[in-house]
Amino acid sequence: MYLTTKVIISAFDKLGEVMKSAGRDEIWSGFELGITEKEYNQLLEVILTLKHKNQWFTPESVRNSLISWSELLKKNKLEHWVSDYDISEVDKKVAIVMAGNIPLVGFHDLLSVVVSGNTALVKMSSDDNVLLPCLIQMLFHYCPELKERIQIVEKLVEFDAVIATGSNNTSRYFESYFGHVPNIIRKNRTSVAIVKNDISEHDLKNLGSDIFNYFGLGCRNVTKVYFEKGFHLDRFFEAIFSFGEIININKYANNYDYNKALFLLNKEIFLENGFLIITENAALHSPIGVLHYEFFSNESDVLQDLKLQNDHIQCVVSANHVLYGKTQFPNLSDYADNVDTLKFLSELNQ
Repeated sequence: MYLTTKVIISAFDKLGEVMKSAGRDEIWSGFELGITEKEYNQLLEVILTLKHKNQWFTPESVRNSLISWSELLKKNKLEHWVSDYDISEVDKKVAIVMAGNIPLVGFHDLLSVVVSGNTALVKMSSDDNVLLPCLIQMLFHYCPELKERIQIVEKLVEFDAVIATGSNNTSRYFESYFGHVPNIIRKNRTSVAIVKNDISEHDLKNLGSDIFNYFGLGCRNVTKVYFEKGFHLDRFFEAIFSFGEIININKYANNYDYNKALFLLNKEIFLENGFLIITENAALHSPIGVLHYEFFSNESDVLQDLKLQNDHIQCVVSANHVLYGKTQFPNLSDYADNVDTLKFLSELNQ
């Protein structure tokens, strides 16, 4: 059955309203959103209980994801996003292999497949297979016809294209298994920040959000900082002090303690404040609870170095790139791995 882009956008817009209310932990107030009080309360319960299935999915992290997505699922933003593409009735079966590192990490792929006129065959990650199905069921209230366009499957068979997200190791398997069809295969990426001596305390504190949101598990989390020579690291520690409650999350604390023990055992040089270890290291990726850093004299040299490592970087945070504190609030057109997903999907018939 043909569904217009307008109808699909309207359904996601309504779902966004539910996500906003749930993200704010609002109680049922009889608002007319096409779902019952029981269904809404089930979503609130899912938010609270996900941590028992995946300890990284704390209520705060889940709510942050819901709020972030509710801002993007507004009708005007969705319409503006798709207006740059030739959206027609493509109707290909697109397999989506979802990651599970942060809540709703595969939502953008699902949205892209559906709004481009294709059918989504969704292979959920075992780490994140509760919240999205719950939201999909609510989406069906607003557009029952989408039941034919969104299928959660255990095994992927008979597909025309693939979007698969995983690690550098799994990407080799994906390339072998899915290489015979058009595909987007994503590998490990991370984000970095550039901090100059004249940075404001406000921006330094916002950088803490880029580091600690979702415990540093996302590709948009900053795992390395380039500090300008002369920058006093005490300023950084003072600015992120308010994020110290993160150490009360057992999963994070276990990683922090483990990595600290390794540093001590190997007699490596590091600084720490009780919830974050920082160490001078050229590598972009750092373990959970650890932040790598380097000092620089010339920002242009840093940018040139990052350009050479572009395939490993999702975001560069600075006064001239992604602003401090904004990495986890991307626009709809900020595509993972910088590959235009909607362009890929809209051209499957060509």
